[in-house]
Amino acid sequence: MRYVISGAAGFIGSHICDRLMGQGHEVVAIDNLITGHVENIQHLIGQPGFTFREEDVCQPVASVDRVDRVMHLASLASPVDYLRNPLETLESGSTGTRNMLELACDHGARFLVTSTSECYGDPLEHPQVETYWGNVNPVGLRSCYDESKRYAEAITMAYYRVHGVKTNIARIFNTYGPRMALNDGRVVPAFIDQCLHGKNLTVFGSGAQTRSFCYVSDMVDGLLLLSESDERYPVNLGNPVEMTILEFANEIQSRFGEGVGIEYMPLPSDDPKLRRPDISKAQRVLGWTPKVPLSEGLSLTIDYFKKKAKDTDHLAKPAAVQPLRTDQLAVS
Repeated sequence: MRYVISGAAGFIGSHICDRLMGQGHEVVAIDNLITGHVENIQHLIGQPGFTFREEDVCQPVASVDRVDRVMHLASLASPVDYLRNPLETLESGSTGTRNMLELACDHGARFLVTSTSECYGDPLEHPQVETYWGNVNPVGLRSCYDESKRYAEAITMAYYRVHGVKTNIARIFNTYGPRMALNDGRVVPAFIDQCLHGKNLTVFGSGAQTRSFCYVSDMVDGLLLLSESDERYPVNLGNPVEMTILEFANEIQSRFGEGVGIEYMPLPSDDPKLRRPDISKAQRVLGWTPKVPLSEGLSLTIDYFKKKAKDTDHLAKPAAVQPLRTDQLAVS
């Protein structure tokens, strides 16, 4: 089959490209590289069946001869990126989603959009199940990301109801693994980055807020299973094993030995205090359950960043932009 994937040079998108190419499919990879990196897919460029196009999905998608599957992953998913680019974030969830839906509609292709656990906001129900409508601040700092994904879900359902497009909606919970950006503000790369630099780990609030971490290969499994299913309503994809941020900081510390402490900072506004998916629907509908334990996934992720630092002879540095206030950053 021929897949068109937006956000293909990003973290999860590039791993999906790897999997599909390994299965013998054709892939048209689209990315405007605002947060994606060509190096994530460089090994695929030039291979038969793989095409990379530097395009912005907020513009009409250029012609594709044949399309069987459309997967819309383009988004500014990290706190650092969406807080610096709120308008672009909203546009990718609205105009970008519609353009990719139009592509699927024109070709009679299946369509999958990656939504987010942030649709639940700072939840009043725990764990979060798909029927929970959430507790989102629509005008807060994080709203550009949360509302872009909520709109993406709404327009996806509208195309299913109005045009009969076979759609799927994945609500992704915290995912980690190789090819994350060290400086993107999410807790896994942030802690690894700080350890590699010999800095204290930054824990917001008391560290009692919880997260659950899903390794990227498990997430790719879930997304591809969902993309072939007949489930039209949102499906949670994530690892239900929950831990506090402080527990996670201690786990990271243990991987790097002594010399790295913990520094506490004020909790950002609208930062979710609890986050754990109820995946009973994914288990029932897709037969999917994460398989990679945190201990194994962290080892693979840390090894990747250590090798990358060694190969380039320097550690990744943040872009030369105005720094955000610490009260704007969210550990997610």
